[in-house]
Amino acid sequence: MDIKALTIKDVQTGIKAGEFTAGELRQEFLNLIEKENPELNAYLSVNDKPEIDSAGPLTGVQLAIKDNICIKGEITTAGSKILANHRAVYDATVISKLRSAGANFLGKTNLDEFAMGSSTENSAFGVTKNPLDHERVPGGSSGGSAAAVAAGLAVAALGSDTGGSIRQPAAFCGVVGIKPTYGRVSRHGLIAMASSLDQIGTLTKNVYDSALLLNYLCGQDTMDSTTAIETVPDFTADLDKSIKGLRVGVAKEFFDDGLDPAVAEKTKQAIAKLEELGAKIVEVSLPHSRYALATYYLIMPSEVSSNLARFDGMRYGLSERAGADLLAIYQDSRGKGFGAEVRRRIILGTYALSSGYYDAYYLRAQKVRTLIIQDFEKAFADCDVLVGPTTPTPAFKIGEKADPLAMYLADVYTVPVNLAGLPALSVPCGLVRDEGTRVSSTRELQNQATSACATPEAASYAEVATKAESARRASGRPVGLHIIGAKFDEATILRVAHQYEQATK
Repeated sequence: MDIKALTIKDVQTGIKAGEFTAGELRQEFLNLIEKENPELNAYLSVNDKPEIDSAGPLTGVQLAIKDNICIKGEITTAGSKILANHRAVYDATVISKLRSAGANFLGKTNLDEFAMGSSTENSAFGVTKNPLDHERVPGGSSGGSAAAVAAGLAVAALGSDTGGSIRQPAAFCGVVGIKPTYGRVSRHGLIAMASSLDQIGTLTKNVYDSALLLNYLCGQDTMDSTTAIETVPDFTADLDKSIKGLRVGVAKEFFDDGLDPAVAEKTKQAIAKLEELGAKIVEVSLPHSRYALATYYLIMPSEVSSNLARFDGMRYGLSERAGADLLAIYQDSRGKGFGAEVRRRIILGTYALSSGYYDAYYLRAQKVRTLIIQDFEKAFADCDVLVGPTTPTPAFKIGEKADPLAMYLADVYTVPVNLAGLPALSVPCGLVRDEGTRVSSTRELQNQATSACATPEAASYAEVATKAESARRASGRPVGLHIIGAKFDEATILRVAHQYEQATK
């Protein structure tokens, strides 16, 4: 049994057939994490305590949880020194729902501090490495969750997405990542970054698993007043339905300057495949999307400034009490507890909200946000889904983007979706090599890595790991196809992604 390749359906089938028990599977994953995580740093903490197996549709499904989602009694750091020893005192709603369905939690995964970043390099607890190339980032901020799934150290994972933090690492690591509609999934128990943008979602090995997990995550929650009163369908029901006649919109703005030519080529090939499957390709325009990044980096830090004011060194988390007065305690605790990127965004947000600048910056950004929402509404009058590249480039090297602005540009295609509150996902659509040679699918990558691991001369685990990584690097870097839907229409983007996945695997 190759536990690294197990999907949720595989686990359900295996347990039902008596091939393994939930406890046996859990121990296998824990052994694997102990062996491989020291190199990857995907997990910040591992729950190696025996879990009570509860009967349910997700019994035995071993999940990784991003470390800004609360699990009662577990250390929950949000990737920050200021919460290094903080233990959550309650379960997030999504954790309660998954536990009720029988799922188990392997541990908490690494992230950019307070989910602020696009590479997981901003974590106070070290960078996570991309399982496909250890010299490159896994993306962020849900880089630990994406890496855990891509490396086979979990069956699936939860992440959070404020400006692309699920979809971008999914693209970089070659897995499926979905951000549901804002309000579709409860944020209760998610450590807030930007409350009008944050949304919990999943990272999985295939589209079916994403659809299945959403069945258990979605729904109104009295603990989160922003959750919508919307019927939750069975997201797996229409996955096998043809997309013939479906209108697929392609915004010309998705292919502007700044898009890596190799990524553009793979994206266009994926769009051609959708047309081959019977979809009708429609050109649309999102004219205000060019202002989305600037808008996002005014609204998001403004909300960060407000949300992170609670970390004052008095109520919980790091507290530096050597100061002479209350102000000194605040300054010392926050100065030592927050990293550089978090401090930068707090300062930006506080400035944008300050007297005399509110109208010029924050209020104007909210007006542009409305224009972006209206652009999407007009586009969806002519199409059923929108498609384009998830990211402008494949995964970049660790330390390559020292300039904050260059890092922010990694989310240029994903932030408009958060500003509009729409559902979107990233599905793998091929691999690119640095020298320009192309390979067609992530399955080739997996097969080459497996072959490398199987060679008789690989006498030690270290040699096996080295050979596997060499095979991965030789194959290329994953590219993600970004599929965007109308509000509360996750079912359609999942169907399009599933049909594409089945046609190209």
